[in-house]
Parts: sequence; C-alpha cells; structure tokens
Amino acid sequence: MKLHLLRYFAVLAEELHFGRAAERLAITQPPLSSGIKALEDGLGVKLFDRSSKHVALTPAGQAYLAEVRVVLDRVARAGDTARAVAAGQRGRLDIGFTGSMVYRDMPAIVRAFGERAPGIEVHLREMSSGEQIEALLHRQLHAGFINATVVPVPLRSLPLAPDHFVACLPHDHALAGAAQVDLRALADETFVMFARDVAPANHDNVIALFHRAGIHPHTRHVTRQWLTVVALVAMRMGVALVPATMAQAAVQGVRFVPIAHLEHPTVGVLAWHEAALNPALQTFLDVAAAASPSSG
Repeated sequence: MKLHLLRYFAVLAEELHFGRAAERLAITQPPLSSGIKALEDGLGVKLFDRSSKHVALTPAGQAYLAEVRVVLDRVARAGDTARAVAAGQRGRLDIGFTGSMVYRDMPAIVRAFGERAPGIEVHLREMSSGEQIEALLHRQLHAGFINATVVPVPLRSLPLAPDHFVACLPHDHALAGAAQVDLRALADETFVMFARDVAPANHDNVIALFHRAGIHPHTRHVTRQWLTVVALVAMRMGVALVPATMAQAAVQGVRFVPIAHLEHPTVGVLAWHEAALNPALQTFLDVAAAASPSSG
C-alpha cells in the first residue's frame, strides 16, 4: 500500500469533493480519481459512493478512515522524531563515569544538559576508567567521565575542572587538626592506595607525590574506589592521599588536610569516540566545554 494513496483517501474523506481535495493535495483531479480507484481495487471494497454531484463515504470507508488517520498520525510523529533526533533535540546518550566523578563537575554538566536538551535521555553507568575506555573504543558508550590525562586514538577528550590531592586522616589523628601537613610527616604511616589496574593515572599521580616528597609509602590496603579509600581511613586502617572533592562525600570519622608545598592536580577528562559524534553528543560536549577550565 502506497502512503500517498492513504493521504488521497483521507483528504477526500474530509472534503467529500474531488475538486477541493485535489486542490488541497496540489494535484489535478484525474490522478486523485485513479488513486482512489487503485486503493479500492487493492482493498477489494468500495470506499466512496460517488456520482457527478455527490461523494459520500460508505460504511467500509468510514471504518477505514479511522484506521488511516492512526497510520498517518504515526507516520507524521515518526517524521517529527527523526527530525528531532537529527537536530539533537531527542534521543538517548549512554554516559560512563567513575565513582569519584559524582563529587566533581559531572553532575552539574548532566543537569545543565538536561535543561538545554530535555528531550534527550541520559543513562549513567558507573565503570572504572579502564572499562570506560574499552567501552568507548567499542562504541558501547557515547562518552565517559574518566580519570586520565590522555586517551588512546581514536578517542578524544575534554579536560574537566581541576581538583587537587589532600591528605585524608582519621579524625583523631595527631595531624587531623593541622592547617596543612608536610607529606614527609606521614612517611611512617600505613597508606590506603588506589588500585593501579583500575585507573593507572590515579595511582601514578599519588606515587608521583610521594616521589616528590622523597618518601616510600608503606601500602597495606588497595581499593578500586576513592570512596572506599576514605571509608577505610575512617575505620583507622591507614591514611591516604585523595582528591579534595571527596570531602563532599561527608564520610564521618575523617579529616581532609591540605598538603604543604605540593601542588599536584588530579586528572579527569570527558572522553568520546571521534567517529561516534552525533547531534545529541555534540550538544552534551558543548555543555561540558562551557564548564571546562579551557573555556574561559
């Protein structure tokens, strides 16, 4: 069944006049008449009673009109949906994130995107940085908030707002109330460390801080999440160096103390596959870029 024949039928059913229907359809009367005849022949039923002065729907035509209107409405909505998706106004984005990104600028970016593009559903998936990179490479995510400084080709990235490391100490630690702490004062402590296989950049950044302070940390506990690091410190399992934004987690029993004489930002980027760019993702990246430190 050709869609244009359904439109011919619907318009003629509304006008009940071949001349007016042809004018609305921007065609002449002969193709309209032949189109209606072809439709009736294909269905094997008579849709109109017609004479030189009169056009009326048959009972079969009345029943058919109700169904045709549903079909034409769905076709119109399908076209609207396709155009909205092409314009980046509707659709779905699957976005990965590491646990610590909840305490950085990821939530603000997602909220701002929701205000700008309310017709696009964002589905968040918590994954490690390594898992996100693999998913991005295999086009299983549209974008990901990951702990890294560089990403492999063909991925691209946008830097996130900066953060920095602080010392995370049990609340009753001797240095917990200090305005700042020299990292060398913690040289004999037991440290809780972030697992390198989960996010090499996180682990290597902490090791770089120890190296710059000239100490070799005694590491006993290794975790896969910054929040777990903080929780273990709260349980007096050791001390740790964590991103300052982890203070937003409001874990009881810990204190976050600035590190004296050491400035070392934590890493964080929004990454995506350059071949996966679509209008919805481009809008998401535009929103993220507005919040990026490089946007100013």
